Amino acid sequence: MVDNLVWTETHAPTVDGHVKKPQPDILNCELLIVSGKGGVGKTTVAAALGLLAAAADKQTILCEVAGQCRVPGLIGHPTAAGIGREHQVAPQLWTTTIDPELALVEWAGKLIRPRALLDLAVHSNSFAGFINAAPGGRELLTITKAAELRRDQRWDDDAAGYQLVVLDAPASGHALAMLKTPTTFAEIARVGPIASQARVVEALLADDQRSKIVLVATLEETPVNETLELEAALTEQLGRGADLIVANGLIVDQLGEQALAVLAAASAAVDSSVVAAIESRHARSLLQQQQRQRLLDGAQCPLVTLPAIANHAVGPDQIEQLAALLGDALAQLG
Repeated sequence: MVDNLVWTETHAPTVDGHVKKPQPDILNCELLIVSGKGGVGKTTVAAALGLLAAAADKQTILCEVAGQCRVPGLIGHPTAAGIGREHQVAPQLWTTTIDPELALVEWAGKLIRPRALLDLAVHSNSFAGFINAAPGGRELLTITKAAELRRDQRWDDDAAGYQLVVLDAPASGHALAMLKTPTTFAEIARVGPIASQARVVEALLADDQRSKIVLVATLEETPVNETLELEAALTEQLGRGADLIVANGLIVDQLGEQALAVLAAASAAVDSSVVAAIESRHARSLLQQQQRQRLLDGAQCPLVTLPAIANHAVGPDQIEQLAALLGDALAQLG
């Protein structure tokens, strides 16, 4: 079960003396990038956003990277997992895992003629050699493939584009490196098909109306530090910040001083391990509130807080509940 609590926090910080307006309509874009420190529930939040977009009648595809295929199982379709393939797992919702080598072969199929030359390159492992030899090649192909999924004219002439691509991106620093590769390759290549593709993706990422970035954190010191650092690095290196921060896993603890006093008075008659567990949970809740305040004070974008999931295993029911809570929070931002 999920505790029935969601908080929405927004403020209007100033940048160079100008008020920065929040951009609450996070689903109104072509590419939605979700990142954060490993272990903070990034994939869970990405899945919830995918379900929310599909419920809003947007044809949505949720992409994983680096060989991960967790999302189909999270939303109740474990057999739909498959690298490089697009599987429909719910009305208006598809999933896929982006493989850079497969993406390169697919893209090259639009450029290399006759077909025999493409087949020769595939069988000789030329594409794998390119990806492994070019620094940032895997990252460039990953983000380029994610961008390609939203197009009306796909690399595969028989494939249709999606209205929204949700990218479950790599963790923090790796995600930033991936988002920088289109600019890097465009500057290095300058001319030719690689430069052309890189510039298309660079323009998409630079447009904060067409692409949006969501950062996920838990309310602990290290994840909060990394989130604030990543938001600042996005602004410095990409010329744009994040559009939303999701603080995940809030412990719902409404114990006040009176309740704690009653607990202390009754401690002699209560199992000491139970008392210790309650006090530990309360202490952790207080620490979370401090870290939430740090996010509020330091972030330059709106903050949404989601509750902790009581179940040890996250499944379709929990993802649906989180999607509903997230939808309510985003509606409050609007």
